[in-house]
Amino acid sequence: MNIENYYVARKNIFERFQESSTLTKIVFSFLMACITGLMAQIIIPLPWTPVPITGQTFAVLCAGLFLGKRYGCLSQILYIVLGIAFIPWFGGMTGGLEVALGSTGGYFVGFILASYFVGYITEKYANARNFTRMFAVIGIANFAFIYIPGLLGLALWFYLTQGTVLGVVDLLLMGLVPFIFGDLVKIAGCAGLSKVFLPKE
Repeated sequence: MNIENYYVARKNIFERFQESSTLTKIVFSFLMACITGLMAQIIIPLPWTPVPITGQTFAVLCAGLFLGKRYGCLSQILYIVLGIAFIPWFGGMTGGLEVALGSTGGYFVGFILASYFVGYITEKYANARNFTRMFAVIGIANFAFIYIPGLLGLALWFYLTQGTVLGVVDLLLMGLVPFIFGDLVKIAGCAGLSKVFLPKE
């Protein structure tokens, strides 16, 4: 396959998904929810925080990238709702409302926001689908849309369970700092996928 055929195939696949039926898009959203659940099982626990390192944010960011704002967001809603209802696919093969309301509950809210944001930019601005611009877009989605509600949720959970207010430094050490390097790797991976698989026009 020469480079021109590659560009044409890439554009055709992208457009076929955009033009596919609502049912097809819902099926892909469910599949992405499953992938998020699988990636959530990649866990590195940390002794000083109830928030572990996991692989699921990579799937969250890819959801918006490949499914767009509406169905990328839907995939994360399905992941959360089904995880609360009956599928134990949160981190460590857990599930239920108590997990969603626990120390990581705010991050779940961030998954929905981040997937929508990445999908919105991907759909609206074709010239943003290169590596550099998408690295910036996904970085904003990751560090703003996931971590702001995530940190707020963690602080609230700590206050309700421990009866004390976490200081800013302690909160960042528990809910942000240990994850920065891994997140940069995930962001670069997603941006690379955007460069390779998404059309630029």
